[in-house]
Amino acid sequence: MKATRQLKDEHVGVLLMLRILGEVSRQLQAEGHMENEHFESILEFLKVFVDKCHHGKEEELLFPALTHVGIPQDGPIAVMLFEHEMGRKYIRVITDAFERYKLKDASAASTIAQNVSDYIELLTDHIDKENNILFAMADDRLTEKTQEELFEGFEKIETARIGTGKHQEFHDLLHRLSDIYLKGK
Repeated sequence: MKATRQLKDEHVGVLLMLRILGEVSRQLQAEGHMENEHFESILEFLKVFVDKCHHGKEEELLFPALTHVGIPQDGPIAVMLFEHEMGRKYIRVITDAFERYKLKDASAASTIAQNVSDYIELLTDHIDKENNILFAMADDRLTEKTQEELFEGFEKIETARIGTGKHQEFHDLLHRLSDIYLKGK
């Protein structure tokens, strides 16, 4: 499998989780409450799978490989890195607001909702740019051998960052929360 194919496949799961997150946020705004356990699981997915694992693969292996084949560090790669940092900031604000929400802080729900909306918009646009621009550049410039080496490196990062079996747990979480929040949508 091409390394870029794996990243695109992961994007499918990330986009699904963003839809779930949007529904949870909508529910919070409409009804004034949400299932804390579900939200904690979503945050874990975003912090561990999206940031540590997926972004780790890109930042530690893919982006340096692209720089090596002539894609300038200060071009599209810089944009992707900036957006990764923006996403991390949104997640920190959401996490802090969620802690306040659990303590019954009345202002926390609106902070969560606004930052969730901004995060979803950022990541959706970010994924579109990666899938349709950056990964196309990678597929044009990276050899089959380099793609295979990246894929092997990605597997090592995944094992080191999330551990054996956790990937499947995240897939199960996606299915379970989809059934709850996206049924019929």
